[in-house]
Amino acid sequence: MDINKYGGLKYMVKLTSELYNRLCCQLRGWWPAALATLTASVLILVSCAKEPAVPLRVGSNLWPGYETLYLARSLGYYDNTPIQLIDYPSGTEQVKAYRNGEIEAAGISIDQALVLAATNPDVRIIGVMDFSEGGDVIIAKPDIPNMQALKGKKVGVESSALGAFFITRALEKSGMSLKDIEIVPLGVSEHERAFKNGTVDAVATFGPAYTNLMAVGAKLVFDSSQIPGEIVDVLIARQSVIDKQTTTLQTLVNGRFRALDYLAKNPQDAASRIAPRTQVTPDQFLASLKGLRSPDLQENQKLLGKTDSSLLNTIKRLSAVMLEKKLLPGNVDPSLLLDDRLVKNVKI
Repeated sequence: MDINKYGGLKYMVKLTSELYNRLCCQLRGWWPAALATLTASVLILVSCAKEPAVPLRVGSNLWPGYETLYLARSLGYYDNTPIQLIDYPSGTEQVKAYRNGEIEAAGISIDQALVLAATNPDVRIIGVMDFSEGGDVIIAKPDIPNMQALKGKKVGVESSALGAFFITRALEKSGMSLKDIEIVPLGVSEHERAFKNGTVDAVATFGPAYTNLMAVGAKLVFDSSQIPGEIVDVLIARQSVIDKQTTTLQTLVNGRFRALDYLAKNPQDAASRIAPRTQVTPDQFLASLKGLRSPDLQENQKLLGKTDSSLLNTIKRLSAVMLEKKLLPGNVDPSLLLDDRLVKNVKI
């Protein structure tokens, strides 16, 4: 035991020793009882010096669908609960952090959840954050009118399972393949700069980069509304965390649904709280939400409880496509991923 962790413990032991010597001289016959009382007092004080609660570390990246986690924090829904929200530059970095044990939970895309689950059997989906219905996009220079006009052009794509999946599906829907374009691997933070300085002719992107580039004349040539239900964002947690940090995790889930409700009822105030973090205006943030749909608590309960099999079927289809395209290192049983224990107990 490191006694320096307990403020004043050395002093109390010294004090006990001094009192012991005095009592030996003054109290004679009944000093053992007095000493026992003092020793018990020291033990009680030491036992009150509790270890700090283990924090629940939750990873996310700059995607509109994850902002309800931060809105919940801003509204005080996580007060007095050891929940630590951690920003990452991309979903790829979140995957690394999860694998390295740096986070216990994460807001992450469903394809990345599958990639993790293929090598980490403890992954559980405990919430459905949103369905991308236009939030993921491919935007091009103003003189490029459509996807077919991207043949032979440089297209910036995040080096992640989601980036690879999205560009592959967009090309397939347009009658093209990866051979028709030149892929330029780019981190999410590089999308806007690379587009503006001409490093790429187009970029597969989302969030603030999408909003900012459209504001300077970029051309939208494809979005996720053309592949409905295929890009889903979820909240995952380790099985061990669900078992051992149940109360903290329940607070996280409760707060997230409370924040979702607050956003629906008070959009302007919610957007004003969120916008500074996302580096866009409140109106731009609200506009970005039009490209996604966030299922409410009742829909979450049905999807994760599998009384509505649509999410389960989506994961099966996505898994098959990712295996075919060699974007998944191994088979994943989708039915083992879905865990409705926490959403069943949500209190808003």
